[in-house]
Amino acid sequence: MELTMIAGGRCGTSESGDGSGDCDNGDCPTVYVTDRGTIAVQGYDIDHATPTGESVVEIPEAVLREAVRVLGW
Repeated sequence: MELTMIAGGRCGTSESGDGSGDCDNGDCPTVYVTDRGTIAVQGYDIDHATPTGESVVEIPEAVLREAVRVLGW
């Protein structure tokens, strides 16, 4: 699957920022569009039971708002 970043990304490069200013490995919460026409998110793990193959992640509101803006919604 091919991912195209539309919001978030490396700390210090997103206009919206990640809200915390501190990402352990230099990657912040990110929103992507895929080559399958879906949206993928990278975020902070949340302790919540999910079905196999699924996860719940937390991303700052500003990153999601930037993704919506880029997509023109």
